[in-house]
Amino acid sequence: MEHRDAGLVIWDVDGTLIPADLRWLRRSIARTYEIDEAAVTFPETKVHGYTDESIVIDTAIASGIASVDAEAGVPRFHQVLAEVMEAGRDELARVQPPYPGVAASIAELHRRGFVQTVLTGNLRVAAEIKIQSLGLGGELDLEIGGYGSDERDRFRLPDVVARRYQSKYGAVVLPDRTVVVGDAPNDIACARSAGFRAVVVAHRASLEELSSYGPDAVLDSLEPDLFVATIAYLVQQR
Repeated sequence: MEHRDAGLVIWDVDGTLIPADLRWLRRSIARTYEIDEAAVTFPETKVHGYTDESIVIDTAIASGIASVDAEAGVPRFHQVLAEVMEAGRDELARVQPPYPGVAASIAELHRRGFVQTVLTGNLRVAAEIKIQSLGLGGELDLEIGGYGSDERDRFRLPDVVARRYQSKYGAVVLPDRTVVVGDAPNDIACARSAGFRAVVVAHRASLEELSSYGPDAVLDSLEPDLFVATIAYLVQQR
């Protein structure tokens, strides 16, 4: 496998590449626990920036499901979510188009020799369907990604990416040449926990709010020239 050594860029998915939308989780939770969709109650916190499994359990409990039953339903949730996402491919492409600049930014980073992958709370099957909806080529290496189906704790996913990267490319991940791109405070915290750089895009939260969490850069969009220049600058710093 060719080793591309410009650096490693790790993308969040929901809220970063595409708008976040809870309809897929809502449908899957309702079917998993056999409750009406209208009865599904997401907790006020611990939704954005967390893994699907942790969101499902907290949501099931908030929706009136006993904690032991909420936990027991997780394996079924995996199956149901895969079915819901597969059936919703056309709807997904329609309601969650990529943010402006996504395709051009990814293509330019690839041209410059960056390895790119994802770190997301999505189960892998959901993440892959969402990425496929972007119509990208092979610029994102999903084999080395970290997914909510790998670990329930998002803060363990950087290690998953690092292990898979080393196994595939035969090189150790260098934290100061690795950038996590996200849109939420938890993306910043997750990056920092691994010693990685953190760039966030104000697709949902304000520039001021995101800045208060101390990322390396906060951008108001994925305008390709500025975004790629920011990534290139960060990986050149020591």
